[in-house]
Amino acid sequence: MEIVQFGSGDIENTLANMDKNQLDNVAFGAIQLDANGLIQQYNAAEGDITGRDPSKVIGKSFFRDIAPCTNSPEFKGRFDEGVKSGSLNTMFEYTFDYEMKPTKVKVHMKKALAGDSYWVFVKRL
Repeated sequence: MEIVQFGSGDIENTLANMDKNQLDNVAFGAIQLDANGLIQQYNAAEGDITGRDPSKVIGKSFFRDIAPCTNSPEFKGRFDEGVKSGSLNTMFEYTFDYEMKPTKVKVHMKKALAGDSYWVFVKRL
């Protein structure tokens, strides 16, 4: 099993070659979004953090339907700015609290290597 380090500079290179089962075995949350914030992938670790079934969130709006607590300038604003500039790569602390116990996390957002998609990585603090 390959160890993937949260926050590493080449994390998108490693994840680009993973299938769903490998992505589910990563030790932190990994969400792949399109430019509009629709969920393309949502791994098991993220499901554990949020209490949501990954198979039921695919195709939904991350910022509106799944995590409306992130629909803020601090979170979605950074995402939108990175998408617009074509160079999303930011790391910050945040608290998830939508329909769950408030959970402090570290978030790393990064543009995917191929196509028009973006990764949101989440690690509990």
